[in-house]
Amino acid sequence: MYDYDLLVVGSANADLVIGVERRPAAGETVLGSDLVVHPGGKGANQAVAAARLGARTALLARVGDDAHGRLLLDSQRRAGVDTVGVLVGGAPTGVALITVDPSGDNSIVVSPGANGRLAPQDVRAAGSLLQSAAVVSAQLEIPLESVVEVVRNLAPGSRFVLNPSPPRPLPAEVLAACDPLIVNEHEARVIAGGELDGSPEDWAAALLALGPRSVVVTLGAEGALVASAEGTARVPSVRVDAVDTTGAGDAFTAALAWRLGLGEPLVRAAAYAARVGAAAVTRSGAQESFPTAEEVAAL
Repeated sequence: MYDYDLLVVGSANADLVIGVERRPAAGETVLGSDLVVHPGGKGANQAVAAARLGARTALLARVGDDAHGRLLLDSQRRAGVDTVGVLVGGAPTGVALITVDPSGDNSIVVSPGANGRLAPQDVRAAGSLLQSAAVVSAQLEIPLESVVEVVRNLAPGSRFVLNPSPPRPLPAEVLAACDPLIVNEHEARVIAGGELDGSPEDWAAALLALGPRSVVVTLGAEGALVASAEGTARVPSVRVDAVDTTGAGDAFTAALAWRLGLGEPLVRAAAYAARVGAAAVTRSGAQESFPTAEEVAAL
């Protein structure tokens, strides 16, 4: 029996968000809305999204000893996330600078800050957390060597879920542990080395050949594609009016990881995750937009 349904190992950022009529071109200045600060970061987002759905969730991350760090810790605790694994200090809290246009599309620049100091020795020191989780989820806003260390310290029988964002080539050791590897089209191309043609089914086949146990390709409004040795399947999206897509992918990943930990088949878990992601885009912000299980059921 595991103490946690999901342990998220990853980043925690303060999201500094400005609404714009259109995103600026190179060398161009545009006026935007008043600045709004939200708790964010792909790791922190996934932890809050899972906890809000009802998962027993813990976060392993690093924040600065500053106002942004306190904002992030408060947000985790309000959602019900166990923050015993959140380390404080070493650098300022990471920051994401986000512009959002009227269609809900966003552009993001991240300053890693303390996230870049979440080191392999921190992962090893958190061995009891890793051994206590049914599913461990990670991203790439922390050092890759720390993600490798996560893979090396997984509990027997636990499941590893990776969203390689921002994308970079992955070592075979990490790829072999992914069940699933969750990517969008851009991430798929980077992981595959830039050589990716044909349909999403072709992309998934190319990625599976690299070693993951399963692959999920997210396709935005078209839903997602699920692929494993058992075959491929399309998962439809839920039609909603998008307000802000920030954090939607994190909500999808968190929901998918949680449902897999409950023993659901990958296709069914992905279908539920698609509903969670759709609900998340109907509200502004990242963590503030994540739905409860009741809200997902009512969608």
